Amino acid sequence: YVGRAETDQVWGMAINQLGNGLSEANHHEDALSVQGAELSMRQRLGALPEQILVMQTNLANTYERLGRREEAARMQRDVYSGCMRIRGEEDRQTFLVAENFALTLLRADLFEEAKSVLLKTVPVARRVLGESDAVTLKIRWCLAIGLYSDPGATLDDVREAVSTLEDIEPSARRVLGGSHPLLSGMTLSLQESRAVLRARETPSASAP
Repeated sequence: YVGRAETDQVWGMAINQLGNGLSEANHHEDALSVQGAELSMRQRLGALPEQILVMQTNLANTYERLGRREEAARMQRDVYSGCMRIRGEEDRQTFLVAENFALTLLRADLFEEAKSVLLKTVPVARRVLGESDAVTLKIRWCLAIGLYSDPGATLDDVREAVSTLEDIEPSARRVLGGSHPLLSGMTLSLQESRAVLRARETPSASAP
């Protein structure tokens, strides 16, 4: 594509397809380079904000696949703030972006920021989408994971996580169906949180 102007639509489509193809072929380092170049080009050319968010999301996903979790979190942070600015906190897409951002933060062990995002998002999702909406259930699930998996969690945090999972698991079973893969994940989280709670509530056996 040497000699083509950056504004050439065919060139733009080609570099996008190249990045996607490299990612699908698990050539993530190469995909990262191409996706970064495309993002820089689109930003220089004044692409629509929604298009920039999509490209930033693709970059964040590639960082995740490479195990570069802090960089993924930084990119998802930009996506989240951009989505809040463009769509507002009550838009369904914003809830999905908040969920993805929080999961990225949890995988990067950034528990406090993850919980901050989710504690802000959960009440809005419950009010706007309703208690039984699948997105609301997933966001509450993420918050529960953040509460009990944080090494600095208090006993009350773990109890709240167990209570939340005991509340959403039956709703998820009803809404999603008993065979849905998300339900098995929630059930596992409930088992894990109960195990953490038992360990925290059981007095140490090392004392004489």
